Amino acid sequence: MNAPASSLTRVQWRIPNMDCAAEEGEIRRALAPVPGVRRLRFQLAARLLTLEADPQALPQAEAALRAAGFAPQAVVDGTASAMPGAAPAVTPGAACCHGSCAQTGGAPHAPPPRTGQARAVAGWSALWQAPGRLRMAAALALALGAELWHALAPGGWAAGGMALALAAVLLAGLSTYAKGLDALRRGRLSINALMAVAVTGAFAIGQWPEAAMVMALYALAEHLEAHAVDRARGAIARLLDMAPAEVERQDAHGHWQRVPAAQVQPGQVIRVKPGTRLALDGTVLEGRSAVNQAPVTGESLPVDKSAGDAVYAGTLNETGVLRVRVSAAAADTQLARIIQAVEQAQSERAPMQAFIDRFAALYTPAVFALALAVALLGPLLAGWAWPQAIYKALVLLVIACPCALVIATPVTVVSALARAAQLGLLVKGGIYLEGARRLRTVAFDKTGTLTTGQPVLAAAEALPDDEDPVAVYRWAHALAAHSQHPVASAIATGLAAGPLAPPLGGQAAAAPLPVHDLLDQPGLGVQATVAGQRLRLVSERAPGLALTPAQAARLAAHQAAGHSVSLLARGPQALALLAVADRLQPGAPAAVAALHSLGLQTVILSGDHPLAVQAVAHGAGVRQAHGHLMPDDKLARIRALQAAGPVAMVGDGINDAPALAAADIGLAVGGAGADVALEAADVVLMNGDLARIATLVRLSRHTHRVLWGNVAVALGIKAGFLALALAGHATMWMAVFADVGASLLVVGAGLRLLRWREKS
Repeated sequence: MNAPASSLTRVQWRIPNMDCAAEEGEIRRALAPVPGVRRLRFQLAARLLTLEADPQALPQAEAALRAAGFAPQAVVDGTASAMPGAAPAVTPGAACCHGSCAQTGGAPHAPPPRTGQARAVAGWSALWQAPGRLRMAAALALALGAELWHALAPGGWAAGGMALALAAVLLAGLSTYAKGLDALRRGRLSINALMAVAVTGAFAIGQWPEAAMVMALYALAEHLEAHAVDRARGAIARLLDMAPAEVERQDAHGHWQRVPAAQVQPGQVIRVKPGTRLALDGTVLEGRSAVNQAPVTGESLPVDKSAGDAVYAGTLNETGVLRVRVSAAAADTQLARIIQAVEQAQSERAPMQAFIDRFAALYTPAVFALALAVALLGPLLAGWAWPQAIYKALVLLVIACPCALVIATPVTVVSALARAAQLGLLVKGGIYLEGARRLRTVAFDKTGTLTTGQPVLAAAEALPDDEDPVAVYRWAHALAAHSQHPVASAIATGLAAGPLAPPLGGQAAAAPLPVHDLLDQPGLGVQATVAGQRLRLVSERAPGLALTPAQAARLAAHQAAGHSVSLLARGPQALALLAVADRLQPGAPAAVAALHSLGLQTVILSGDHPLAVQAVAHGAGVRQAHGHLMPDDKLARIRALQAAGPVAMVGDGINDAPALAAADIGLAVGGAGADVALEAADVVLMNGDLARIATLVRLSRHTHRVLWGNVAVALGIKAGFLALALAGHATMWMAVFADVGASLLVVGAGLRLLRWREKS
């Protein structure tokens, strides 16, 4: 069981030798056995690891990282420093294969003496400290120079070419080489170990130009992959920049002052002008405007806002000036919580990603064994020369690098999670994103999900011919106005408004009748003494009612229409029939039809009267409907439905907790302000739009196709080059180009999900 968030400690560590998805996987495996570690968040391009854990687990986590060959540096105010007692993590510059020494916490270099040798050292140091792209370009230029030297220079000049090759390896991949040697020392056949063996072997057999090109291209691929992962992972976090850093706050004297948004406290008043974004959540006090809420709810059209309406940080105020009372501090806005939830989802391993990680863990040693067999058995069985056999084995090692496989899933899954959030779907983890494609049934709660959850008075009938209708309606209003039940509130509001009981008009609200000896019993209705007589307002199932055949027929007609019927009674005699209906959500029929078009079954599970549930099912187009269900009954229905395949339960995130928990995916239709829904559900429909359920299924299916397409591309390219290598037609640098190409293809396919749109 996870610890409460308040008891967790969040720390940020810089890991100088973490720069690709392979190291991310190694760190995850190293920390997996540590009890108390709850969440991990990686920023590969910046080499940052954010960890949430029980306080007592932090020393164990640090020790596990060091045992795995990673030296964490605590980050304080954006600066990394070695932890007390920690050995130096890396030689300055050595681990800077994707960033400057300043990024990795390397110590600044002292001004060099003014000598020729010192100037050369300073120039080399400047290259090491250069931004990643400049350093990669320099390493590639040196590797290309080594290739040209090898091809064109006289044989006696080989030392110059070797120097160029060695410089390229040092500049691009010294940290990769060091990590590879460390992995071999620890008995781990990682990607870096493959590259270290390949480069060492290439130098040993005189293929130094290829060693240089291999390391330069591999380092470039890692650089591109790390930035691609961070681009996908930052797609939602960048929304935080949409909330302004400053606001206009009203002071105690009524004057407006510009202050940092972080200083504004709940209850204070801010002013938002047209064309600016809201920095904080709140409630409109004054003004009218159209607000674009797309960043928070995914709604494509602006929403009209006026006094009493909720507004959210990151949304755009388009037309009018709004005075807003702040309801949440900057760190607690809905936008900030959405970002936090997506970051948490990114830290959860999707099933496909876990499968690929396990596959890569077996795949890499298998290919290493194959390469070793080629090197040792090729001369004996195929008559190859030893250098030729070793070279082919080294080419196999380079081809075997599983970077494209390892990088394909995180980029794709994270891009899909980010796109879902942009569309108003807050998915709490890759497991739910992947699971949505397998759904076979979608079960709906009725009230507040398929319906608005705001009942209205649909009909009012005075029953006895000998009673004054105005008096009867006033008695009913007096009782309903003193009950907290939603149905009673709808009756009181409807009777006061007058359209359903024209003789009453506004008299009930203007001159309410006195009520004495009030008894409000949940589930049994309300009773009191009104106008000298004991009256009660109860449901049609209340005991002690004596209905005439005509009254029973009227009651049945309303029930068949899906109305919830209450009766005003004096003793056993029914005086008035009051029918309340919950209106269907406007988009419910289209949303249900979209699910049917995807091949899913739909069902309503409700505690309401079966006839009311059937009426809503008919209006929405839902194929099955079950009413009078207690929470345990809903749970049993969910488990029965799961016999035919995975089930999603759609509710408000508060009620139906057992059914939501038992379903394969729990979806909350709570709107952007539903705090409980944000915390409890697997998926939250941020704008309450039921059509987004079909969007989730379509996105899940598309993501699955992209994932397997990426795997097919990566394995297909590797299989093709494997055949070429065994036939002697592939070189080491060609193999690296193939690996880089496969990586870029799968990364590009994954990033395209950030722009995914549903087909109309």
